[in-house]
Amino acid sequence: MSEKTVFLAGATGAIGRALVPLLTGAGYTVHGSTRRVERAKALEARGVQPVVIDVFDAPALAAALKRIAPAAVIHQLTDLPGSLDPKAMAEAVVRNARIRTEGTRNLVAAALAAGCGRMIAQSIAWAYAPGPKPCREEQPLDLDAQGSLSISVRGVAALEQSVLGSAALKGTVLRYGQLYGPGTWRTAPEGTSPVHVEAAAWAPLKALQRSPGGSIFNIAEDGPEVSSEMAKRELGWHAGLRLPQGAMQ
Repeated sequence: MSEKTVFLAGATGAIGRALVPLLTGAGYTVHGSTRRVERAKALEARGVQPVVIDVFDAPALAAALKRIAPAAVIHQLTDLPGSLDPKAMAEAVVRNARIRTEGTRNLVAAALAAGCGRMIAQSIAWAYAPGPKPCREEQPLDLDAQGSLSISVRGVAALEQSVLGSAALKGTVLRYGQLYGPGTWRTAPEGTSPVHVEAAAWAPLKALQRSPGGSIFNIAEDGPEVSSEMAKRELGWHAGLRLPQGAMQ
């Protein structure tokens, strides 16, 4: 097992695409997952060793990670539509919750079976229960939320429990704000805790290099709703980070 080998689950998503050049630029060998065969060549062109797999196929996922033997798994899986169409979003909330619950369980089990002891996973920064502002990582999630937010909150709560709940796994959770920038729904900051997608992509690399595990970090721009001071202090992350020029080509 090489300490420079990582498995990036969700390599073709908005954060995954921005993260790939950061990882390869830092000397990591990246095995990146996609569900679609037609995306494999695009991953190869960007220096990624493609893994065509469905996270819900637990035996195939376990076999793939055993073969790759990564030092770390980076979980950036989502299942989102191309636009904010209300009907599509309502369906996506349910699909995303399944990825966060069942998909994360499968990833954790596969990682542990492969002897991988590190995982960095994507969560959200707008799921906190009502309380003091700005919200900090030690505050509870809003498990009493109603409607579609309830589905999302329970999904991320399950994800975080899976990633942080095993003594054999050094898990780090990144609670991202609302993404904007290339490949996202938004061109400018929106929502209670926005973050540029390229700044968001730096967070897992910083966590890979500096997080001891067992930690949660808010990843969002400075504002009244969410504090990212811990990520600044412990990871050296800040919201002004961007990709090097030409990195996405």
